[in-house]
Amino acid sequence: MKISIIGVGLIGGSMALKLRQKNIASFIYGIDHNKQHISDALDLKIIDVEANLEQGIKDSDLIILAIPVDATRKLLPSVLDLISDHQTVMDAGSTKAGIVGAVKDHPKRSRFVAFHPMWGTENNGPKSAIADSFAGKAGVICNKEESADDALETVEKVVNALDMHMIYMNAEDHDIHTAYISHISHITSYALANTVLEKEREEETIFQLASSGFSSTVRLAKSHPEMWVPIFKQNKENVLDVLNEHISQLRKFKSALEKENYEYLEELITNANRIRGILR
Repeated sequence: MKISIIGVGLIGGSMALKLRQKNIASFIYGIDHNKQHISDALDLKIIDVEANLEQGIKDSDLIILAIPVDATRKLLPSVLDLISDHQTVMDAGSTKAGIVGAVKDHPKRSRFVAFHPMWGTENNGPKSAIADSFAGKAGVICNKEESADDALETVEKVVNALDMHMIYMNAEDHDIHTAYISHISHITSYALANTVLEKEREEETIFQLASSGFSSTVRLAKSHPEMWVPIFKQNKENVLDVLNEHISQLRKFKSALEKENYEYLEELITNANRIRGILR
């Protein structure tokens, strides 16, 4: 099938590479306001040609929006305005309720399938794209009952080609769960990086002494604000809820140390160790 990818960065580029590898994509149009991304995507053969929005949509069977969630929410209605009843539109955003809500009354709502590939890195741009990055990860399809059967089948075919295991979920539930599983991890990483940068003024010391544990914990702090500020904004209430609980847990550790209650500190750590049985 012919595919247009709006946003040929890390996620869009990785999807393009895999879909071409699996012979799902016969031709790929790239649409991106970042001309360097277009140039890199062409050099890396991620896309076949650059297109504007109208041309790319007109000639494609499938349109994939792989752009920040605020941009998706704004652009999606216009994309649906341009498609026929035989085309399919999907997104790859990390929040779903706001995006689904933006087109709930659109006459072509059924041509859209809300999708979230549960994978990402702190890197961006087509040079960071990896064909096999999605393998074994969760591919979440939200509110499938609102999508036409043939549109849903097209997206399911894409998810299978990406070698992901498929999960169906309500958009609101998705946003709650991702706040706990994904979004809080990024806030924690940003906060820890800011803490270290504030308290440890010698950058060379940070570089020399940083352990693998510290590096892996703050890795997500390298993620770009243009992607994550919109995510936090669109999922504000759920993120605040999990952030309040996280702060409560930090206070327990602080209190245990202040009161030299090392038995309670051990209890907190032992309870946290239960995650081993979940994440093997």
